[in-house]
Parts: sequence; C-alpha cells; structure tokens
Amino acid sequence: MSDEPQQGWAPRDPSATGRPAHSPPGERGDEANTTQTTQQTEEFQKTKTPHKDGKDQQPGKSPARTGRRRFLPTWRTVLGAFLFCALALIGGFVAGYLVVDIPRANAAATAQSNVYLYEDGTQIARDGEINRENIQLAQVPKGVQRAVLAAEDRGFYYEPAIDPQGMIRGAWNTVLGKGTQGGSTITQQYVKNYYLGQEQTVIRKAKEFFIAIKLNREQSKEQILQGYLNTSYFGRNAYGIQAAAQAYYGKDVGDISTAEGAYLASLLNAPSEFDIVVHPENKEAALARWNYVLDGMVKEDWLSETARDAIDFPEPGGLRPSSVGLSGQRGYVVQAVQEYLTSNNILDENTLAGGGYRITTTLERRKQDALTDAVEDHVTSRLDESRAADRNVRVGGASVHPESGHVVAMYGGIDYTKQYVNNATRRDYQVGSTFKPFVFAAAVEHESATQSGMPITPYTIYDGDNERMVEGPDGPTGYAPANEDDVKYGPISVSTATDRSVNAVYAQMAQDVGPATVRKTAVALGLPRNTPDLTATPSIALGPATASVLDMSEAYATLANHGKRSMYTLVTKISKNGAVVDLPRRKFKQAISREAADTTTSILQSVVEGGTGTAAQSVGRPAAGKTGTAEDDKAAWFAGYTPDLATVIAIMGADPVTAQQRALYGAMGQNRINGGGAPAEIWGQYTADALQDSAPEEFDLQLQDGVEDVTPPEEELDTQDQEAEEPGTEGRPRGHRRGGTHDASQDLSREKKGGTTTGGRPREAREESRGEPGGGTSTGGGSGGTGKTGRAENAVANDPGFPFRPALPSVIRP
Repeated sequence: MSDEPQQGWAPRDPSATGRPAHSPPGERGDEANTTQTTQQTEEFQKTKTPHKDGKDQQPGKSPARTGRRRFLPTWRTVLGAFLFCALALIGGFVAGYLVVDIPRANAAATAQSNVYLYEDGTQIARDGEINRENIQLAQVPKGVQRAVLAAEDRGFYYEPAIDPQGMIRGAWNTVLGKGTQGGSTITQQYVKNYYLGQEQTVIRKAKEFFIAIKLNREQSKEQILQGYLNTSYFGRNAYGIQAAAQAYYGKDVGDISTAEGAYLASLLNAPSEFDIVVHPENKEAALARWNYVLDGMVKEDWLSETARDAIDFPEPGGLRPSSVGLSGQRGYVVQAVQEYLTSNNILDENTLAGGGYRITTTLERRKQDALTDAVEDHVTSRLDESRAADRNVRVGGASVHPESGHVVAMYGGIDYTKQYVNNATRRDYQVGSTFKPFVFAAAVEHESATQSGMPITPYTIYDGDNERMVEGPDGPTGYAPANEDDVKYGPISVSTATDRSVNAVYAQMAQDVGPATVRKTAVALGLPRNTPDLTATPSIALGPATASVLDMSEAYATLANHGKRSMYTLVTKISKNGAVVDLPRRKFKQAISREAADTTTSILQSVVEGGTGTAAQSVGRPAAGKTGTAEDDKAAWFAGYTPDLATVIAIMGADPVTAQQRALYGAMGQNRINGGGAPAEIWGQYTADALQDSAPEEFDLQLQDGVEDVTPPEEELDTQDQEAEEPGTEGRPRGHRRGGTHDASQDLSREKKGGTTTGGRPREAREESRGEPGGGTSTGGGSGGTGKTGRAENAVANDPGFPFRPALPSVIRP
C-alpha cells in the first residue's frame, strides 16, 4: 500500500460514533463517515469563543473575567474565606478558653490599709499605701448597690458576663489611640481591677474576655459585685466604696443614702473629673451623670418616681487631710496600737502587716486634741530654735480612765515623721520621784514598820537629812542618797516628806518595807515585771526604773481606782472584711487593798495642795499627784489623777542627732525643768479641758486604821530644817497626840461615815479643819521589815561591797 496520503481522508473527532478513529480507510462507510466528521467539526468551531489574544475558549468553562471584575474575589473565594475565619475564631475561642486560666489577684487589688478609729468611729489614721478597706456586700445598702448597677451595668444579674460589642468598640478605640471607652460589664471591670491591670492593650482585652467568662461560671453574681465594689477607684485616693464613703461623706458605707450612693456611682465613670469640690467647673456634667443614675433606677423599678422627685443632690464634703500618712500624732497612735496587739498576742506582726483590719481604739478625739493643745501651750510654743537646749526637748503623755482602763489620750511627740520614737511608750528614762507613792502604798499594804518598830503611816517621823545613811536590821547599808539640792530636812513626817519629795526618807522607807516587797507592789499596780532597773534595793524608791509614761499611767490609775487594777487597753473592737476578731477577756483584780491605795491618794492630794505639785491646782477640782525628776535632770515628770482620770506627763531631753539623753538645763529659757513646772501645767490644763463636761468629783477614801487627816501641822509645812524631837515622843512630830486616833474635837468640819472620809476638799477648808493627827503607836513588834512579818529584806546590808558600818546620826532613828 502506498505511503502517500489518500484522497478524501480527514481527521476525525475521536468522540464521534462509528468506527474507531484508526480504522483503515477504504472500508465500508468511509465516505459517509467522512461527511459526518466534517459536519461535527464545523459545529464544534461554531461553539468556541475566541480570547482577546486570538485563542479559543474551551467548551464547558466560564468565560474569562475582564475589566475590574478580574480583581474581585469569586463567590467560592468568599465562602472559603468565611468558613476559614469561622473555624479560626472557633478554634481560637476554644484554645483561649483552655489556655487562659483565672490568675491570682494582683498585689494592688488585694492591698489594704489597716484603719484606726477613735472610740466614736471617726478615723484616726491608715497605715498602708493603698486607701482601701474591704467590706461585705451585705454592708452596702441596697439602694447604693442598685445605684452602682444603674450607672455601670443594669443587666448585671440576668445578662452574660461579657459585652462583645463593647469589647470590640474598646479594642478598636485602643487601636486608634482614642483611650478608654465605656462598654465593659461589671464582671469585665472586676476582672480588670482584680486580676489584670489598667493597661490598654488588645492582649489584656482578650484575657479579660476569657477570664470573665470563666469567673461568671465559678462565682456568684453577689461575689462578683462585692469584689467590684471593693476594687473600683472613686477618686481622692479612695479604692473601694467604703474608702470612698469616708473620703466624700466622712462616714461608713452602711450610713450612705441612696442619693449619696448615686453620686459615688457616678464617680466610677470619671473619678477625678466628677469631684465637684476639686473641679467645680464640672458640676453640671456631674449632676447630669447623677441624674442619669437615678433615672436609671426609676426605669429599672428600683426607685419610685415619688422618691426620685424628693431627692436633692448631696453635696460631698471637702477634702480631708490624708489619713494615709502618719504625720503628727497619728504615727504614734498606730505604733502604740500595733505594739499592744502584738504584745498581747491578739494579732502577730505578719498578719497585721497583711492589712484589711478595722481597729477601733479607746482614744477619745476631744481628749486627744486637748492633750495636744496643752503640750503646745506649755512647751512647744515656748521653744526657740536659737536655744540649743530647746532642740533636745521631747514630751510624752498618756491618760487612762481608772475604772475601765481605757487609754483615752496619748501624746507621743511633736510629729511621728520627724521623731519616730514614741515618748509615751519608750522605756529608757528614769521615772524619778513619781515612784515614791508605790513605796508608801507597799508599806500600808503590808503593815510595815520602821527599824524601831513604829507603823508606817502618813504621820510617821523619819530623818530627812541629806545623805543620811540607810539603816538595815544589821546596821548601815552603805547607801546614803542625797536630797534634791542637798537640802537637810531633819525629822519630818512621811506626808511632808512626800510633799517635798525627800529622798532620804523614802530610801529608808524602802529598806523598812523591803525592796523586794516594794518591787512586787509596783508590778501589781501596773509596772511591767521586766521594767529596766526595777531592782530590789533601797534605791528603788528614788525611781531609777525606766518605766514608760503609759506604764506609769496605768499604775496611777490603779491608785485612783482604790487599788483595783484595770489593765490598760487601747482597743475595743477589731474586724476584717466584716468579720469580728475576738479580743482577749479583760482582767480586773484588786492589786492592793483599798485602804493602801486610798491612804496613798490622801498624801498625794497634799502634794497638789501645798507640795511640789501646786501648779496642778489649775485643774480646778480635787486632784492627787506626784512630781519627779530623773538623774541629772534628763527628765521631769508629773503623775496625777482625779477620781475619774489618771494622766502622766513627762518632758525628756534627747539629742536630736545622736538620740542620747541630755539634761534639760536651760530649756524653754529656764535654769532647770522640774516636774512641778511645765509637766504639772500641762497636766492641769489637759485634765480641766478633758473633764469640762463633768462635774467635779470628790475622792471617796477609806484610809489606813488610825489615819484621819494626812495634812501635816502648820509648823511642819513652814519649816524645812527641824530640830530632833524630845525623848519619849517616839518619832511623832511636835503637836501630835499619843495614841492611834485623831482628836475629833479639833476637826468638827470633817464628814465622817463609818471608816471612810471624803477627801479632796479645797485647801482653805482643809486648813480650817486641820487638827493634830495622831502619832499612832506600834501594834506589832519587830525591828522593821517586810510587811506583816515586821522584818526587812536586806539585799544590800550583807553585800561584801559594803563592809563599813558608819555610826548612826545623832538624831532619832526612824
């Protein structure tokens, strides 16, 4: 067969019906098939659409996109992208929900300050950097709760925890840099405040979203609302609604009205801008927000139209001095309260440092202010920076209610931020002669006698000569204290020796009673057992012990309370987050007998009426007290009381740089400072002001057997140096009768009732009715000693360091 192509053959479409495409030519039907193929080819060519470039479009395909349509996605692309995004969002949500956990609260959200209050509930101070006090939701009035909901999230209780639209709006504003915008739910805001922070980032918004959802499943709506109210910022450095109530209206949130609550709620939107005291120009905007809140309450049926119309705008109070700082007296109060709580095992330091405690103290605001004013008038205003001695002056004071033991006022120093040591609680200054009443109280309590066997009473005669050797049962002890200014008093009664604060008499009396017994009595009255230098030697009588002003106040309060000790307290109530903390049960006990305490009071009345404490007469009511001066005049004290208030004041000298103790010579322009000067003046003014609303009260005293009037006779008051008594008088001052009772015929003006006598009369009345007190004969033998046994404890006499036994003075022995 020839290789040349055959005439009439043409390619065929393999899809055509009939023979296979490669059937040999010449077979039957070739002509017909050729004709059919030609026709099909022509039809196929007609169906093709040419491209712009001349190429043909294949059949079954969409026509080519031309013009702008080329840049638009097809519906298949849009659908695919939508499905992809939906799956990505669902996957992201699931992943975010699984990955993001509820974190621990941030430190700032949990930080609280401890709040210290006066006894009337007004605020003294806060000791933390964050002004926050958490409360229970039940403490917030319903009207205030609803005001917050009306302002921030009216659908809080029945709507989801998140607001997607608000979040998208907030995120978009963040991206555009427009700052914060409203829209988050209360749950979301709480998450931001409590768990996250205030930074404006998309990541924080995403975390907020997932945590809010989880939190809404794990906590009740009430718990979330409570957390929100405790963590929100209201301006004026107030975090939480309790701090806000105090900052704007000066009261607890439980006392806030609906109108006031609506104003606080309106502050959440713009805390600083809506404070109309700081920004009075924004009052119109603040009023609009306040009305918005109240109208929302009406709309939600939380407030009636009638009640709404009756509400007036509650003007917030002015800016109050910050109580977060510890300047002035606040720091001293906080320090003293903290020491009281920790030393009495009520709260430990770490627990207290955690904050959140609401501590109601015993301090009374008016008395606290009166004490501060008295110090200002009699010390601070007299100081001159140009005098070097004035820079050393420090003042401490404490005032205690005798019956309850409540510390009602305290003065710790000029300013806690300038002088950190609390002068009311420090234990490093000698108490001086303010200790002497404890010696006499111990003598009466234990029925002690002199070395010659005479009972120790206010009338007992001692040798008051300067540097007189103290005698023990075995002879001289080697201790011979000097009197102030080396004055020689000669024979002198205990009462007059107390008026004049004669060291020689009280050193011997301490030996007669027994130094250990004196120490035991001082501790029973209120001095701490571990008081520095409270040593059982005859020198204990002169006050080398360094008890604090507060310690001495408690001891003198025991004397004022007829010997019954009410251990002092600074706290009446403690709570945290609405839960009350149990306080230890108070202890009240009879430290010494009433007769011992009251007889001590009687001789201390004489100190104020005619002794070294006459400046305290400015109190204008019956008073008892004792002056004291530390060694080298480094401190001056006055400790005194009325029947209803015991107060101790001390002026101390300390170098402002080294804090070393310094003498007070030249301070306030005076040659020397003693207890009868500025301390007694402060005491008198303060006590008069503190008790101005109460009528003067007389002392109701039950005195030692045989004692009727402790006031010494006129000749003893007017004479410092007396000659020795005549033999046979047994140590009684001239003019005293023998026997144990006073001649009642010479004291007709005294009111008697059984075994009691009413003290505290004006000095004139006492002088008019003064008789000759009886000397009191000995009822127990022995050569002196410790109380009822009549034997003295002699801790020094047998000391090998004192081998010499000087001869006794020629005057009558005690």
